[in-house]
Amino acid sequence: MPSAIFKRNLESINVELSDKQIEQLDKYYEILVEWNSFMNLTGITEYEEVMLKHYLDSLVLRLPIDGGNLNIKLIDVGTGAGFPGLPLKIAYPDTEVVLFDSLNKRIKFLDEVIAQLGLKGISTVHGRAEDGGKSKELREQFDVSVSRAVADLSVLSEYNLPFVKVGGYFVAYKSGEIDEELESISIGYCLGSAWWNRGIMTETLSAIISFFFEQVGANRIEACHDTENPASGKVMQKCRMTYEGTLRQGGKNNRGIVDLAVYSILAEEYATL
Repeated sequence: MPSAIFKRNLESINVELSDKQIEQLDKYYEILVEWNSFMNLTGITEYEEVMLKHYLDSLVLRLPIDGGNLNIKLIDVGTGAGFPGLPLKIAYPDTEVVLFDSLNKRIKFLDEVIAQLGLKGISTVHGRAEDGGKSKELREQFDVSVSRAVADLSVLSEYNLPFVKVGGYFVAYKSGEIDEELESISIGYCLGSAWWNRGIMTETLSAIISFFFEQVGANRIEACHDTENPASGKVMQKCRMTYEGTLRQGGKNNRGIVDLAVYSILAEEYATL
């Protein structure tokens, strides 16, 4: 059973768990340790550490985020051993959850946990995040996308945002080192030719820039484009980004190795717009 320390920490984040939910967390732990003996799921295996560093950390996110309907859809991108998606499902059973991961062996583990815990309204998807975000079944289908994966915030945003509905949320579980990542954020984008010349990309990039400066507290945002695609540079210019220079053979796309024109905007510049 969880220690008094774990229970006090739950109280501190205003999370209440029933005896059944505690039992489910304990069973989850047993399966985790068993499978971890023959495959690499986690470097943390001591009971108390799992409770505090995996379970409690996962449950820091309160659902629903806006205090509205509990019947929301949530996707955990790069879920690994199921954190934070599985603890959130256990704590908020009415939430519909999708656990998304690129390794099939982890998917098999997650399916076993789901079956043994008797969880309903939760499924697993095997695939790459960059491909999943293009899928009609997954793109813009979720109220909340979460990720506890080890990657830069800019990368996590690129992977997670395509899954989120308009008005939804992307929640990145990050450590205390987040301030270092916010010093400089890179943005990449791609738009199908059917939607060119409609101002869509300019409006979208402008909104993303505003989000990172106003909501995230970024200091610098940069973007780059193939020098043979000047239209993309015009989008950056319209968003008040400044041309910094060209990286010769600095990138690769469907044309092969290409030169990249680099643009950026600083928080102090954005504040004067």
